[in-house]
Amino acid sequence: MLAGIASIGLSQACATGQAPPLTAIDRPVDLERFMGDWYVIGFIPIALPFFSEREAHNGVESYRLADDGIIETTYTFRDGAFDGPERRFTPKGWVHDANTNAEWRMQFVWPFEAAYLIVYLDPDYHRTIVGVPDRDHIWIMSRDPQIEEAEYLKLLDRAATLGYDVERVQRVPQRWPAR
Repeated sequence: MLAGIASIGLSQACATGQAPPLTAIDRPVDLERFMGDWYVIGFIPIALPFFSEREAHNGVESYRLADDGIIETTYTFRDGAFDGPERRFTPKGWVHDANTNAEWRMQFVWPFEAAYLIVYLDPDYHRTIVGVPDRDHIWIMSRDPQIEEAEYLKLLDRAATLGYDVERVQRVPQRWPAR
């Protein structure tokens, strides 16, 4: 029943253009288990003068937890095509909400930081959705570079229930040599 009330509230808020603030998942995230490579399957891209991922191919977000608690992040992709120039960004992150480890802060350029929210994480740590509070950006990620179309559509549906305009989500082309 609470889920139904929450859906109605979100629907009404979205209809009026006033979506409630996006929040991270309310269950604990095992940081060690979350670390590693995540293939970016879909996203609403960031497009800033110093950072643009609009034409990303083979996007991979990698996390490593340093001894001092900093989340060393590397985002690599090919710009414009599978053989395009490799772009690499290395923001640093840290846990903002230690109760769940699901809300982080990321810093691409000092002194600016951005909130990153783990808004969905499957129990097997195989699929995740990371968003930002104003819903301007989202990253749908997987431990595998390819996912079934039906599963991708379920993740898009989940993003829509979180108040995202899924028409803005771009699919990231992924093509990797066979392992």
